[in-house]
Amino acid sequence: MSELTKILHIEDEADIREIAQMALELIGGFEVCQAGTGEAAMDVLEDFAPQLVLSDVQMPGMTGPEALATIRAVPGYETIPCIYMTAKVMESERDALLGDHDIGVISKPFDPTALADEIRGLWAQRG
Repeated sequence: MSELTKILHIEDEADIREIAQMALELIGGFEVCQAGTGEAAMDVLEDFAPQLVLSDVQMPGMTGPEALATIRAVPGYETIPCIYMTAKVMESERDALLGDHDIGVISKPFDPTALADEIRGLWAQRG
């Protein structure tokens, strides 16, 4: 299993993008590309070539699951792993989000100091 280094983060709220970017780059040492919408993620996908998508669930326009379906329609990205970030904490709602290549759900608000470790833990557990 390869080491995770490149994350595409899709989040419509600028303050959450900023906090997550600092947490992932400065604390986690990841290379991060961010997009404010699913459509914007499509614009950077192939040039950035992420190993993982970290996506908000509820966004204007494309939802997180819709953005992932669009990404996975691109040749070479059919099985890209995804971790969703959501304020919805009901276990049944979280479980309903997870498809075949989705590896976890992180609750918002998240702990910026623990975010990178949480992502690495989910990455390590994937099958």
